[in-house]
Amino acid sequence: MATNDGQEKLTKPYNPQETEGRIYGLWEKSGYFNPDKLPADKTPMESGLNADENQRESASYPRKSAFSIIMPPPNANGHLHAGHALFITLEDIMTRYKRMQGYKALWLPGTDHAGFETQIVFERQLEKEGKSRFDFSREELYAAIMKFTLEHQGNAENGLRALGASCDWSREKFTLDPSIIKTVYATFKQLADDGLVYRGRRIINWCTKHQTSLSDLETEAEIQTDKLYYLQYGPLVVATVRPETMFGDVAVAVNPDDERYQKYIGQEIEVTTPIGTMKLKVIADSVVEKDFGTGALKITPAHDPNDYEIAKRHDLPSVEVIDQNGKLTDKTGKYAGLKVATAREQVVADLKALGLLVKEEAYEHTVTKCYKCSRILEPRIMPQWFVKMAPLAKPAIEVVQQGQIKIIPDWQEKVYFNWLNDIRDWNISRQIAWGIPIPAKICPTCDYGVVDLDNQEIACPHCQAPLITDPDTFDTWFSSGQWPFATLGYPDNPDFKTFYPTDVMETGSDLIFFWVARMIMLGLYRTGQVPFKTVYFHGMVRDAKNQKMSKSKGNVINPIDIGAKFGTDALRMALIVGNTPGSDMALAEDKIKGYKNFANKVWNISRFILDNAKRLDVTMDQKADQADELITEFNNLATEVTDDLDNFRFHLAAEKIYHYVWHRLADEIIEESKAILVEPNANATKRIATLRQLLADSLKLLHPFMPFVTEEIWQIADFDSNKLLMISVWPT
Repeated sequence: MATNDGQEKLTKPYNPQETEGRIYGLWEKSGYFNPDKLPADKTPMESGLNADENQRESASYPRKSAFSIIMPPPNANGHLHAGHALFITLEDIMTRYKRMQGYKALWLPGTDHAGFETQIVFERQLEKEGKSRFDFSREELYAAIMKFTLEHQGNAENGLRALGASCDWSREKFTLDPSIIKTVYATFKQLADDGLVYRGRRIINWCTKHQTSLSDLETEAEIQTDKLYYLQYGPLVVATVRPETMFGDVAVAVNPDDERYQKYIGQEIEVTTPIGTMKLKVIADSVVEKDFGTGALKITPAHDPNDYEIAKRHDLPSVEVIDQNGKLTDKTGKYAGLKVATAREQVVADLKALGLLVKEEAYEHTVTKCYKCSRILEPRIMPQWFVKMAPLAKPAIEVVQQGQIKIIPDWQEKVYFNWLNDIRDWNISRQIAWGIPIPAKICPTCDYGVVDLDNQEIACPHCQAPLITDPDTFDTWFSSGQWPFATLGYPDNPDFKTFYPTDVMETGSDLIFFWVARMIMLGLYRTGQVPFKTVYFHGMVRDAKNQKMSKSKGNVINPIDIGAKFGTDALRMALIVGNTPGSDMALAEDKIKGYKNFANKVWNISRFILDNAKRLDVTMDQKADQADELITEFNNLATEVTDDLDNFRFHLAAEKIYHYVWHRLADEIIEESKAILVEPNANATKRIATLRQLLADSLKLLHPFMPFVTEEIWQIADFDSNKLLMISVWPT
């Protein structure tokens, strides 16, 4: 029964600002976020207030099987946003629910060094200070970014706490922890030993601003209108949007079925340029579209991915005429040193003057841009480390087809399969200082690379030239792709044996390629097991007008600020109710405010029931009649809510308990009870015992969604000998 001091709190309005930090401290102090410190499970027959005391005391059942979620690590370079708040809420709901069900529930937290992303954030700060990353050595830059990251890492951790995350802080990981790096290196070595990692000169996406290669997934495709130039190439006319690359041409390609060019196939033609003439062979390739331009294509393997593939099929050389800074090289004569846009203008002007510009027209096409700075990427042929993806993709497809991994919503399976079936080798090299260094030596003479974890290789096995340490770092998704088994200490840590495979991977639907597919591929490859049994995708959190949140629009909702204003519980409910898997959702302050009112309603309901129990002097010894139809009704609700949670219908579970508490318990049952409770008699005693159980069990159903206000009321009411609601038994 509530103490006088505790119950006195209920006479005042609920104050989340005063409550939440204190309650979180209570949880942390208990140690129950750590599954190893959870008390032994109670007998399955126990149902909160109605358990037989003798049975309760004698229970010695161990906790059920393990349940685990590995947190998608927020970037350690800044503050949390609304998307973080959504995934934290969803994963906390699952963890709290399973913990109350008696599972040995682990939610392992972590933060991500976020490689390229963090370096970009740091570079922006340097720009404000009038500095550049190139003002530092790689060692100095790494140290500076590490200091910056560690200073900001606490922001993410504090944000998680503020949002109620019941994760096991004793197991927290950082993607640059030595144990994580050791696992990443071992995977790299195994891939190399199995012939699935190679170093090769291939065409890659190059950002001239950030001076690094990017994977295909780190690019943005954008439709824009440029000029299509028709150029006289000897007896032929070619169409191109990039006349400035003509100095790197190695052939002209036509379709083998194009009757217009039959006599030229296999022949050499002489082409006049503004810096002289060149001889190009005319080749036939079926990928050439007869209806594009003139049906004749200039082939520039070093600066176009399609041309690169054509050149490989025909054993043609490549000539680089644009350097890493986006300037023309000395192979372009008088244009050397010019940036691409300027060079294009001058080349076109000179071609026109020579009578070699046949015509020009507007042309709508797709360009590939850097996803961070929106600059058009320059294709370049560079030596990089690649992972052969096809052998890894095949088992990743099979485990989903066989149902070993369930994807929610199921329509995302098609997206997953399409990408894996068309997958290309993965460039895992990044020319940045911040990240996990690639443990390899490279030959500056012949570009050969050798994995060297122990720093023992000296001479190139191919040409005997001295080897140098590879200056590049891993793509951050290569290390993050190993997150589930790396965090659990594969292969020997007891955590790996207990909690792997994990039960759920919950994350944004935009990460299906970046992260989820790669975790499945690398998890299967290293451990022989799926990394998780279920993938739950959430959509994007948008503003009230369903627009994407951005600082430039001024529509960003800071979850910590909004939680401080309305209460974290209100924010959590607003994020869940109406939010179906995989779908974007609109989040408005009015919706959050509405659930603040609901928190107040729960508070007022509790005051009414506890005040009347005190007035009628009904103690905890007075049990509710389990045959009471009100108890039966609630038990049916509990069954439905449990089924919804088991099947990842979090929005439905939240809606049902919300409507029960507000509209059924408050508006109907309590209103009806007021007349019964007027006089202290047997009916009043029976009814208040029933109301008290309905309150206790309602708090339990609500707890995963609204943990702070429910725990506060539970402590005030003293329902279970001052034990925490977070480890109470789930209603059944």
